Amino acid sequence: MSEPRHLPPDHPRLPPRRIGVLLVNLGTPDATDYWSMRRYLKEFLSDRRVIEVNPVKWWLILNLIILSVRPGRKGKDYEKIWNRDKNESFLKTITRSQAEKLGAGFATDPRILVDWAMRYGNPSIASRLEAMQQAGCDRILVVPLYPQYAAATTATVADKAFDAVAGMRWQPALRVAPAYYDQPAYIDALASSLEEGLSKLPFTPDLVIASFHGMPEDYLKKGDPYYCQCAATARLLRARLGRDESQLMLTFQSRFGTAEWLKPYTIDTVAALARKGVRNLAVITPGFVADCLETLEEIAMENATAFKTAGGENFAHIPCLNDSERGMAVIRDVVTRELQGWI
Repeated sequence: MSEPRHLPPDHPRLPPRRIGVLLVNLGTPDATDYWSMRRYLKEFLSDRRVIEVNPVKWWLILNLIILSVRPGRKGKDYEKIWNRDKNESFLKTITRSQAEKLGAGFATDPRILVDWAMRYGNPSIASRLEAMQQAGCDRILVVPLYPQYAAATTATVADKAFDAVAGMRWQPALRVAPAYYDQPAYIDALASSLEEGLSKLPFTPDLVIASFHGMPEDYLKKGDPYYCQCAATARLLRARLGRDESQLMLTFQSRFGTAEWLKPYTIDTVAALARKGVRNLAVITPGFVADCLETLEEIAMENATAFKTAGGENFAHIPCLNDSERGMAVIRDVVTRELQGWI
């Protein structure tokens, strides 16, 4: 279509209309040194969606205590699982690969532009949304890579995305993909991944734990649906595998601070099971779409040590879906469904 005659000749031409798909994961530090960890932790722990306590009190605790001690300790944890080939965390490596593989699947449709971002750290949501808008994306689907909804994860991604477009003169239309905790493609992928993972172990687990990231119990009381969605995922996974609660247990990990969090706690459970005579244990982490600090270090190392110290013998962490064929099938299922009406 020709441009209106009244526009000046140097008026910028509009790029072809495109549709953006932005995959967003939690985040990662740029490096494991003290200052890189401090920047990352400050951004993460300053989010009012993540820490819902008195802001003045929390500012003092965060800046005078936590950011003095925690960066060094967490940096050492990241060092244990750092991807040295790319000098970055595996979460960043895997998320990038997920975006690249998703983009390759849409390669025959030039309208679709796939990118990725981190809620905390780099690349930022704002920078990638701006790049998409400048590339002609007038419609963008934001896909929080969290199967279960939580205000501290999904909602804060939406907050940041809408904050980013608030300053744009020409705002793209935004959609935010909903949680997919009960979608058949997701449950089937978890089940087949677990079955394959167990078949490769040199031992037979006495039972399996499904460990999800925890949250303060108070958040549940305020109306957060996260616990119920985790329980639904575990229930559907049991039904798909033909297991009961004694064979596939639901627990919660990554407790932080002194408040009561969702129970049972994973690390307490693995130790208690060992003391009761369980000798062989496997853990799957359905709430994480990519292996990261919480799975590679906390589960595969810290929880394995707790289990064996209490008398257990064999411990295995079943890898996340990551960028595997199963994992990509789940992401494509979400994206294809949520792009209806745009493509």
